[in-house]
Amino acid sequence: MPKSYSAPAPSPALGPQLSSGGASQICAADLNGNGDAADAGEVASCIATLPSGWQCPLQQTACVTDVQGQYACPLGPQHGCAVPIGGSTPTCSPNQCADPSVTPIEEVPPIDDPGTPADGGIDADGNCMGRIEIFSGRAMRCRPPGLSVTFASCCRDKGKIIKDGMGSQLTSLSTKIAVAKGVFNGMSAAFAAFKAGATASQAANAGASALIAGFDPTSLAISLAINFMIEFLFNGCDSQDMETAMLRSSGMCHEVGSYCTSSFLGICLQKARGHCCFNTKLGRIIQEQGRPQLKSFNGVGWGTPKKPLCRGFTPEEFQALDFSKMDLSQYYSEIESRAQDQIQIQMKDKIDAYLKAIGE
Repeated sequence: MPKSYSAPAPSPALGPQLSSGGASQICAADLNGNGDAADAGEVASCIATLPSGWQCPLQQTACVTDVQGQYACPLGPQHGCAVPIGGSTPTCSPNQCADPSVTPIEEVPPIDDPGTPADGGIDADGNCMGRIEIFSGRAMRCRPPGLSVTFASCCRDKGKIIKDGMGSQLTSLSTKIAVAKGVFNGMSAAFAAFKAGATASQAANAGASALIAGFDPTSLAISLAINFMIEFLFNGCDSQDMETAMLRSSGMCHEVGSYCTSSFLGICLQKARGHCCFNTKLGRIIQEQGRPQLKSFNGVGWGTPKKPLCRGFTPEEFQALDFSKMDLSQYYSEIESRAQDQIQIQMKDKIDAYLKAIGE
């Protein structure tokens, strides 16, 4: 459910009135016609008018005199004319003003998806007794430029930070996506340290320490990760923004679409992009090319941007996939030190071993 808060964080676009308490009002307008007011200059503090009103400066227009000598708004009779404090020609605006302490900005919280739960134990032979999912992912979001992130992008690609590799994940009976969990721990540590008063550099180092604990050092570009965290913390991105952006930059996320995450008077001030993120780029590729082959995903696809469907394949679904119809060239191109035929053989061996393990 959406939640409300009294006022957005002050930003240069809104001016000093926004942080002065309940006496101020704000307004928003879709000036570029793209369906939201999430771009710089599309949210503003209203100006006071005589005797005790407010007017939105966005699309503000000077009033004109009619045949009776009365001032009228050229935008239409539904818009009233008012004199700004200080006195001048009356003006009007098509955009509504409101006090955010009375008419709160509505915020949708970050997507809460811990990933596939460990819903069963292991029997005496080591077989999983719960639901098994192969290449499962997590629903996540990052925010493009908008009011909540001071008009900076928290989704932008900053380069490949995590190197892909099958590792031991394919043959593990664990359904959790270890890479995404490791990134979550690192981003959470950095964000918590920053909120507690650490500098961006100190917070990034705290995040890097948490990241290193969950990764093979050869699979993580530590210097890129530190620079990434410093830049994103300065831009007002939260831990899920950073987590999603890092996995997205590394090719491990499928973008489902955009949705509004912050609105005022029915106007969207901030959008978010919903994703399904996986523990490898290979997992993302197989999910993207495998789902269209399966009837079980017909009609549901990837869910909705606000609620992405990121479940893994059941063993039966995975066995039904036709890998000969998949284009895995994106994966091959990133592993230059190994021949393509060798990768195919190793993939087949690991998949066969996995299926044998869960079938015994």
